[in-house]
Amino acid sequence: MLAHRLIERKRDGGKIEAGEWRALASAYAKGHVPDYQMAALLMACYLRGLDRTETAALTEAMIASGDTLDLSDIDRPRVDKHSTGGVGDKVSLVLAPLIASLGVAVPMMSGRSLGHTGGTLDKLESIPGFRTDLSLEQARAHVKRLNCALMAQTPEIAPADRKMYSLRGATATIESMPLIASSIMSKKLAEGLTGLVLDIKRGSGAFLPELDRGLELAKTMIELGADHGCPVVALVTAMDRPLGRACGNALEVEESIATLKGEGPSDLLEVTYALGAEMLLLAGTVPDRPTARREMEESIGTGAAAAQFQRIIEAQGGNPGVVDDPAVLPQANECEIFPAPRRGFIARVEPRTIGRGIIEMGGGRSTVTDRVDPTVGFVITAQPGDFVEGGEPLATIFAADRAGIEIGRRTLRNAIHLADEADLPLPLVSHRVTAAGVELYTPD
Repeated sequence: MLAHRLIERKRDGGKIEAGEWRALASAYAKGHVPDYQMAALLMACYLRGLDRTETAALTEAMIASGDTLDLSDIDRPRVDKHSTGGVGDKVSLVLAPLIASLGVAVPMMSGRSLGHTGGTLDKLESIPGFRTDLSLEQARAHVKRLNCALMAQTPEIAPADRKMYSLRGATATIESMPLIASSIMSKKLAEGLTGLVLDIKRGSGAFLPELDRGLELAKTMIELGADHGCPVVALVTAMDRPLGRACGNALEVEESIATLKGEGPSDLLEVTYALGAEMLLLAGTVPDRPTARREMEESIGTGAAAAQFQRIIEAQGGNPGVVDDPAVLPQANECEIFPAPRRGFIARVEPRTIGRGIIEMGGGRSTVTDRVDPTVGFVITAQPGDFVEGGEPLATIFAADRAGIEIGRRTLRNAIHLADEADLPLPLVSHRVTAAGVELYTPD
């Protein structure tokens, strides 16, 4: 009866108390609350919202529903990064081995595709043999030995959130700021971190497109971190177009490997360096951003970052040869160039349309149980502001069959907008948010 009573109260605009959240999370994690009741409560929370104390209580309840990753015996700073999600956002695949190569422990717990966005775990699992289902002991051992574990949320860590995360994707309750904040922070605070960097997406492809809502989310998560003695810094980055060129699981892994070798797209590198600098500053290993950038550039330039990724892949059961030869990745059965229908400027490349197209092609999830085809997606070479001639290649479609190619064509026709002139896209990194407040981002 607890769940029914809380659904009614939240439906009518009431407040759920801390003890009730704790009891509900515990019961749900143990299977005593059915998904249909939790789905109803999530929708009530989505529509009615949660106040600051409810969000904190839900976060605490989800942490308390399971175990935590105890890294207190590791004598290095432990810093993670989390993105609120985007299309083509493969930063985690580059950033984790890069920062680990510089002596900072990165226990990175990631998620699967959610809504129109891709999931880091799905991307990693396109590497043959790669295992993300690490136990807490395995994750602890990898972090101690390699400074990094790229892992799924284990059954022990915040199990109530683990179930709710999947349910949110299937019930159209993703874009709720309190639910996003509590879900992210319950996992991150269970990692035993000494610092956390957030990548808050803004623009048409973000879960929270408006800048003011993104800033509010950042402030909420910074406060939740402060509650647990974990300093949090957030950068606001652009998601009004896909990040980088590759969109789709195996394609994004290939682009991530190229980026670790210094051969990736400039926008992906810039966002990676900006977030990485904040991680190194929180770790206390560098005095300023210019020093952080030099260290990251050196790690990439010497091959240390790519070698670190290779060691991580091998430790987690994957084929390390993928770093030297991306052809090891699974390959699409069909591919086709998509040409510009006329000359003009690229006015927009709509990330949501691209993300939904990948789902329709089989590369994402519409339901919790959907299988993901890692080979499908797009490599989009045209960027907003570019001038193109009619017939010039704008993208390449990768699909499982000819039906998938047709879905890809339709997706790109709807996503890539040509015009006689084009506005400037959003700045790649626009704001920096800390406990002290919000400031315009300057890379100095």
